[in-house]
Amino acid sequence: MTPMIPGFDKIVEARIKGAQRRGDFDNLPGVGQPLVFDDDRHVPEDLRMAYKVLKNADFVPPEIEVRKEIRRTQDLLDGEKDIADKYNALKKLNFMIMKVNTMRSGRIAFEVPQQYASLVVDKIETPSKDNGPD
Repeated sequence: MTPMIPGFDKIVEARIKGAQRRGDFDNLPGVGQPLVFDDDRHVPEDLRMAYKVLKNADFVPPEIEVRKEIRRTQDLLDGEKDIADKYNALKKLNFMIMKVNTMRSGRIAFEVPQQYASLVVDKIETPSKDNGPD
């Protein structure tokens, strides 16, 4: 940690104590609760501040947005009964998976596997045990 300007820590401490006396900290959200720290061990140290600023601005990288849409489409696919709608949802899902895989510049091992029509056909032809017969 870099040393502060001489005397600056005393100014900061005085302002904090003044705010405490005025009660500025009394009704803050989460008062009395343990602090929850973000787990940013996977983020390089030199990028942590930039990531925090983007997160506080509610910025979500495009790849994450596509991954969220993939999850929503998978949920839609799981709940869909009509075969034509399932097929259309599957096409959309595969397109989004292809899109997210082209966005990343990494090893192929980290790519999202596409969903195949045979899996859908198997699921349609074999009702799941928890859903019972249609």
